[in-house]
Amino acid sequence: MRPPGNRRRTILIVLALALFILFFGRSTLSYYIDALWFASLGYGDVFWKGLRLESTTFLTFFVITFVVLYGFFLALKRAHLPNLPPSRTIYIAGEPLRLPVEPVLRIAGLGACLVVSGIVGAGMMLEWPTLSLWRFAPQNQAGSADPIFGRPLNFYLFTLPAWEVILGWLLALAGLVCAISLLFMFIMGSTRVLSRTRSAYPSSNSSWRGFSVAFAFLLLVLAARTYVARFDRLFEQHTIFSGVTYTDAHIVLPGMLIVSVALFFGFVLSMANAIRLSRLRWLIAAVVPAIFTYIAVQVVASYVSSFIVKPNELSRERPYITNNIEYTRRAYGLDGVSEREFPAETTMQSADPEHNRATLENIRLWDWHALQDTLRQLQEIRTYYDFPDIDIDRYSIGGTERQVMLATRELNVEKLPESSRNWINEKLIYTHGYGITMNPVNGFTPEGLPTFMLNNMPVQSTVAGLNVTRPEIYFGEMTNTDVYVKTRQKEFNYPQGQSNNLTEYEGSGGIPLGGFLRRILIALDQADLTKLPFSDDISGESRLLMRRNVHDRVAALAPFLTYDPDPYIVLGDDGRLWWMMDAFTTSETYPYSSNYRLDDASINYMRNSVKVVINAYDGSTAFYVFDHDDPIVAAYRRIFPTLFKDDSEMPPDLRRHVRYPELLLKMQAAVYGLYHMTNPEVFYNREDLWTVASEVGMTAGGEQATMPLQPNFILMKLPGESNVEFVEILPFTPANRNNLIGWIAGRSDGAEYGKALIYDFPKTRLVDGPLQIEARIDQNAQLSGQLTLWNQQGSHVRRGSLLVIPIGRALLYAEPIYLQAQRSPMPELRLVVLALQDRLAYGPNFESAMSSLFGNAASYLAEGSRDASSAPGNAPSQPANAATDRQAQIRQAAKDLADYQRLTGEGKLSEAGQKLEQLKRELEQLENEKQ
Repeated sequence: MRPPGNRRRTILIVLALALFILFFGRSTLSYYIDALWFASLGYGDVFWKGLRLESTTFLTFFVITFVVLYGFFLALKRAHLPNLPPSRTIYIAGEPLRLPVEPVLRIAGLGACLVVSGIVGAGMMLEWPTLSLWRFAPQNQAGSADPIFGRPLNFYLFTLPAWEVILGWLLALAGLVCAISLLFMFIMGSTRVLSRTRSAYPSSNSSWRGFSVAFAFLLLVLAARTYVARFDRLFEQHTIFSGVTYTDAHIVLPGMLIVSVALFFGFVLSMANAIRLSRLRWLIAAVVPAIFTYIAVQVVASYVSSFIVKPNELSRERPYITNNIEYTRRAYGLDGVSEREFPAETTMQSADPEHNRATLENIRLWDWHALQDTLRQLQEIRTYYDFPDIDIDRYSIGGTERQVMLATRELNVEKLPESSRNWINEKLIYTHGYGITMNPVNGFTPEGLPTFMLNNMPVQSTVAGLNVTRPEIYFGEMTNTDVYVKTRQKEFNYPQGQSNNLTEYEGSGGIPLGGFLRRILIALDQADLTKLPFSDDISGESRLLMRRNVHDRVAALAPFLTYDPDPYIVLGDDGRLWWMMDAFTTSETYPYSSNYRLDDASINYMRNSVKVVINAYDGSTAFYVFDHDDPIVAAYRRIFPTLFKDDSEMPPDLRRHVRYPELLLKMQAAVYGLYHMTNPEVFYNREDLWTVASEVGMTAGGEQATMPLQPNFILMKLPGESNVEFVEILPFTPANRNNLIGWIAGRSDGAEYGKALIYDFPKTRLVDGPLQIEARIDQNAQLSGQLTLWNQQGSHVRRGSLLVIPIGRALLYAEPIYLQAQRSPMPELRLVVLALQDRLAYGPNFESAMSSLFGNAASYLAEGSRDASSAPGNAPSQPANAATDRQAQIRQAAKDLADYQRLTGEGKLSEAGQKLEQLKRELEQLENEKQ
């Protein structure tokens, strides 16, 4: 028979194991599955390096915290042990129970220290990126020193955040040590002694000695924290600007240094009190100098701010405003922005359509919201398909660079019929979406629908050389479920008449399910314990595809990066589909830079350092570094050398589709609206504040509202440039005004990639903004009458986004107008409105609107359209037959007047409006010739 002692030991071991499994088993299993997942992507070393950094951080702070707390606890216990009673009686259910005090106190202290140390270690483990960046910070990218403290940039990006984390931990540790000493004072009855007369002191010297040491530790940490807190003044946000002010530089910063010295003096007094045991008086004396110094600094700072700075604020703060402007522009990549003048002229000749053919041929007339609704009607095919987003890109079509719109057809298992919602269908059969659509940004059928280059299932191409060889989409924006592939169950590929086309996964991605034990562990993690291990469709070759949503995928691989919320699909030269995402490094400790909101975080530094590419079929993921001057991504490359690749390693067919990030352009536009003012006096007075231009758009609830313009991608020839390139533009207006004042362009092609341009408009005249053009459209009698008529015939007029396009030396405004039946969510193009500064025209298609706007100057379109007739949607337009002599012009004007009257009488207001505009031009031409 087993001895009772061994039996108890066995029970305790089993109980401890059960508790471990209960509390840590799930986490351990998740770590195991994550290790398999990282290894399946070729990033196993990244997982283990991250786990090693996390565990090292946890163990380091856990051990140090435990040694300090428990060591201090044991020291106090040993000092107070002679005064402790040997035992104490407690009553449980009326029955007395005598407990030994010392063992109970020791076990309670050990347990409390272990728990507290574990909590502290877990909290510090979350700070592993900050501490690792400090450890692996590049030493050769220090940059220039800040103008206040003379510290290099690396100190603020890496060292200072780590110091603050460590000081926060030390402050918590000091507070816990003080709490332990107070606990022993309470146990020994010191609190009762303190409640007596002021002349009475505790009889226990050990209590005061322990508290003096703990209090000294607290004052030492506070002294260090106050010293380091001086650097935080560089990040302070003020009403006018950010960073150190005149008062900070002359009063607060020196004062904080004096407070830090006073706290260190208090530390020395507290340690002396632990030796001399003068008790309370010396502890009070230890903090009084620091308190009085702090109050004096605040009083003097308030006086200087109110009576010295405020009456002469601009002159006093000028150098500090200059610092804020310089460092903020540098932090957001605006220091290298090229600024140019744009005349924004108003004449037709200044638009120069003949020499801007490529820009005009690629004006986006398909609003992406309208196209998305149309695709959902024409191309979803089945109810469980969806098009979550529309992407804009450029492709070489027939040897010509064309701007196109792409959409992925993804499978949404939530839309499966209720009768089909079972484990086999959701996990084994309906595993992926299928194919993409591609159409020109301005291609329409006579019915106002898109002309496709790629569409249908299986994918059909109308352009030679443009093919999709691997249309299955296992990884996308809506693939939120985990699935099993390479099973004995064939997967649904796409509908084919009365039957379905089936397929089998041929990729190498995913976690191999392997033997029965691994299958059980994966089933536990996936909550498939009753199905996966016992399914006849699963074999050892089967694979688990998890984290199939591209957002979740990249966030799990590199959680320390910030990602653009809008990934876009790319069709490679080999016909495979890839997702491309922009990733950013950010910081909130860039010196003298102003803070802006990015999602839920506040940042003052941003770089688009990384491009992420994800294969839509097998999920393989690669991180390419595009900004080699960014110190933060350089540090992460030292931490995870196998995670990142150089941009030169990106395949050329993918490199051609890299673009300027939308999120970065929005942020830079928000910053530039204020920080384009580099003169401190202008900045101080906010004389030239800009905001992103606004337009009338539709809210999620379907109501019209004024909202900021979104960045517009366009294939165009920038003013002053000779080549056509893919750029992203965003116009500005003066604050609280609707007229335009400038625009920013982000470049995407070749050697110009990543560069931004600013075009400033003349300030001597007004240039119409989007809201003013919208008002001109509403005020046009013929056009507004036609829109009103359509809205009353069981249809709904839907206006697309207004585009502001620089062309030549002028601005061209373009807005598509769609007609949507009340019973159909599919909009169809009915009008295209074009405008210059002082001229507005419209027509049923782009060519007619151009002819109405430019007349003879638009005749180039016929030739240009014939040249590009191989691309869908480019119907040749007819040249205008203008009269060559005066009499012919008069006859033509009379004919147009008669046509206008006839069309008005027939209620054809759109055609009548075109005739009226044409008549106005002919009369103007006659008047000019007369002069």
